[in-house]
Amino acid sequence: MRDDYTVRGKLILLYWLPPILWAAIVLSGSGDFLSAAHTGGFLSELLARLTGHPMPEQQFHSLHVAIRKTAHFTVYFIGGALFFRALRGEEGGWRGRWAAGAVALATAVAVMDEWHQMFVPSRGGHAWDVLLDCAGAAVAQYVGRVLNPSTAAQRPPVGTG
Repeated sequence: MRDDYTVRGKLILLYWLPPILWAAIVLSGSGDFLSAAHTGGFLSELLARLTGHPMPEQQFHSLHVAIRKTAHFTVYFIGGALFFRALRGEEGGWRGRWAAGAVALATAVAVMDEWHQMFVPSRGGHAWDVLLDCAGAAVAQYVGRVLNPSTAAQRPPVGTG
C-alpha cells in the first residue's frame, strides 16, 4: 500500500510540478520588473547596440508592443501544453476534456496575472491580454491534437474533407 502512495506521489510531481513552476514564474513576472518601461529600456539599448543607432520612436513602440504580445501568446501556449500534460497524466492520446481543462487552468493563471497587474503602478491589467493568453493556450491544444499520432488516424487526409 505504501508503494502505491509513493508511486502516485512521484507521478503527481512528475506531471504537476512543471505547470505549477510555470505558473509561479509567470505570476512572479507580473510585477514592476517586466513592465513595459523596463523591457522597453532593455530592448531599446539592445537594438541600438546591434544596429549602431537608436530606432525611431514610433517604429520602436510598434516593435516593442509586438514582442510583448508575442511573449504573452507564447508563454501561455507553453502553459497550456504543460497543463494538458498534467491532466493527461500517464494516459496517452488526446481528449477534449483535457484540452478544455488545460485552457481553463491557463486562463485562470492569466486572470490572476492581469488582476495582480492592476495593483502595480507601472503595470495595468487588460482583458485583451487575458484573451490573448487564452488563445495561446487554445492553440497549444490544437497543435497538440494535430501532432498527436493517436488522433492522426482519426482525421481525413488533407484536401479530402
